Amino acid sequence: MEAACTKSFPPILDYKTEKYVLTKNRKVGVFLRLLHLGILCYIIGWVFIIKKGYQESDSDPHSSVITKLKGSSITKDPQEYQQSLWDVVDFVKPSQGENVLFLVTNFISTPRQVLGLCPESPLILDGRCGEDLDCQPGEHVISGNGVKTGRCVALNSTHSTCEIYAWCPVENESLIRKIPLNEAENFTLFIKNAVYFSKFRFSGANTLKTLDDTYFKSCRYDPVSSPYCPVFTIKNIITEAKNSFEELSFLGGVVRIDIEWKCNLDQAKVCKPQYSFGLQDKNNNFRTATYYWDKERREHRDLLKLYGIRFEISVTGEARRFSIVPTAATLLCDLILLYLDSKASFYWECKYEEAKPPKRQQAQESIDNHDETSNND
Repeated sequence: MEAACTKSFPPILDYKTEKYVLTKNRKVGVFLRLLHLGILCYIIGWVFIIKKGYQESDSDPHSSVITKLKGSSITKDPQEYQQSLWDVVDFVKPSQGENVLFLVTNFISTPRQVLGLCPESPLILDGRCGEDLDCQPGEHVISGNGVKTGRCVALNSTHSTCEIYAWCPVENESLIRKIPLNEAENFTLFIKNAVYFSKFRFSGANTLKTLDDTYFKSCRYDPVSSPYCPVFTIKNIITEAKNSFEELSFLGGVVRIDIEWKCNLDQAKVCKPQYSFGLQDKNNNFRTATYYWDKERREHRDLLKLYGIRFEISVTGEARRFSIVPTAATLLCDLILLYLDSKASFYWECKYEEAKPPKRQQAQESIDNHDETSNND
């Protein structure tokens, strides 16, 4: 049998398979079957059902994000700033279309500043003084607005500050609006996101195909009733981030919007996004200015310190699809040889060999078994 098993066709046409030796040992056999059962439960339960190990995956999608915010608001006191109407051009910084945007919810306005001499703000510690010696000429005010001239100027009976060369008058933090632009909580944010999984050459988008032209104008995201609508109200985003718009609108904050794609390309190419929200930080602001010249050709500027909510959009995802693992080919060939081939019995005898003890040991075991039977009788 051994000679017949080793005889083969030309080596290039050989099919190599593993050979097994059968051992008659009940204890090892039971232990082996228990191991097989545990491995089988692990493979079926964890690998196949939970982790879907029969699928190959792509967890590095190419992504594009386009945002569009809509809304407008009117400031309550037009004298604070020359523009009484705020629209998306004023509200959104930077301009629309990025995966990061800043929504203005409050501001401090310092209009018609001009380069000149004026007192530093009393809120700046390094700008406070008791006499001229506290204001060294040419020294920059730490965290302040300009350069000291050498004079200490009395603002009122309790405060004196250094005179500085700066854009005057300097910004006054106490003029922050006590009533923020609360209309912004009803603004809508449209997020258009597309992903492409290059490994499978599959692309998806969060804008569902629909024949209703008014769908995106009327739908609003809701995690229960409308989880795939890409139009969000600002208030809803803040609420989902476990915070309140009223709290964040005064001094601003940073909110994270996560879009996660879970794509199973085996189930009719199911590929839909899931949204989650979280608050990353509080108190967020920056300054911006508009420059112009008056009739006397003097340069002026309108300074705005803008408080608001910064939205940061991140996209992650994973696509999975069935794949025949390399060992499946070997398993299939073995099944054909051992069960379907016309010489299956021959291949079976070659692949599985029973391990038998030497003849002397067999004879002794036979005598022992006979004696044990006699004693029982």
